[in-house]
Amino acid sequence: MLSSIKLSPSSFTSTGFLPNRRSIPTPQFSPLPIIKSLHSAFPTQSVSSQKPLHVASIDNLAISKNTQQRKTECQAYEADRSRPLDIKIELPDEDARLEAAKRIKIGIYFATWWALNVVFNIYNKKVLNAFPFPWLTSTLSLAAGSLLMLISWATRVADAPKTDFEFWKTLFPVAVAHTIGHVAATVSMSKVAVSFTHIIKSGEPAFSVLVSRFLLGDSFPMPVYLSLVPIIGGCALSALTELNFNMTGFMGAMISNLAFVFRNIFSKKGMNGKSVSGMNYYACLSMLSLLILTPFAIAVEGHQLWAVGWQKAVSQIGPNFVWWVVAQSVFYHLYNQVSYMSLDQISPLTFSIGNTMKRISVIVSSIIIFHTPVQPINALGAAIAILGTFLYSQ
Repeated sequence: MLSSIKLSPSSFTSTGFLPNRRSIPTPQFSPLPIIKSLHSAFPTQSVSSQKPLHVASIDNLAISKNTQQRKTECQAYEADRSRPLDIKIELPDEDARLEAAKRIKIGIYFATWWALNVVFNIYNKKVLNAFPFPWLTSTLSLAAGSLLMLISWATRVADAPKTDFEFWKTLFPVAVAHTIGHVAATVSMSKVAVSFTHIIKSGEPAFSVLVSRFLLGDSFPMPVYLSLVPIIGGCALSALTELNFNMTGFMGAMISNLAFVFRNIFSKKGMNGKSVSGMNYYACLSMLSLLILTPFAIAVEGHQLWAVGWQKAVSQIGPNFVWWVVAQSVFYHLYNQVSYMSLDQISPLTFSIGNTMKRISVIVSSIIIFHTPVQPINALGAAIAILGTFLYSQ
């Protein structure tokens, strides 16, 4: 019976083979290739060669799972299978971060140092106007600082330094230079305006370079020497045009410059290789300077003149005068202590630069507070000196 069944050519088309499917019009373009000849594969069946082969499900396509996975790979990894990113992210170097932290620390030291110095100069000038005894005033400043540090060590607010004879031997020339510079600056401010003293003292970088060059054998680039020209010229112009010029005040500022340069150089050498911090180093320096200065202060001025001058100042100013003396003594120690904490981190030349830039705030504040008369040519000289200091720092 099977042999009697005949199939017509039109009954085995793709549409007839799928009777439950709705006929789809033949598109002009098919994404799949057209099967042109199937007679060799199916000799007894008739298959239309003009219609595309429509696939009901994509699962029928012969696409391997490896191919699909390769095409959809997203390069994601779990934490335990992580690998370095191809993008290079430069993290800050440890040395760079430490250097940045050091710069910030020094900047805070400098700002505190300058603010305390302004307050000291204001009260120091008030005391000297009412009590013109610079030797005793200088001695009281050192005594107040020494007392504060002794109390700090006794109450364990600060750790007492461990020193030996070699330490005090090295500290002695530093103390001598510090004593001379301190007294000379105080004498200068007792004779002339605070602004004039600090204009002259802004020439400290010039002394620092000259001392380092001729006594220590250090060499500097030519721009450094050229920057000294406006510093020296500006100081000279201010001195020549100062309304209240006094030779004692001028020489006191100049001697102070030279003495403080030696103090900074000796201090840096003495602090190298020592376990004493900058704060304790200055405390020891104040105590040794106090021992050096006290007999000279008594010999130059004497306790009889001090008693008379003290009574006169208290009668004129009142109890506030005592507060002025205490304030100028305490603030003198504080600003010097912070400056030595800075010196512990920087070079003597950088210290001199910071010390000179500090004078800008002192000069401006003293002119405003004490109503110091300033001629335009005098202000120009100060500006030139400060500009030279800025060029020197660059």
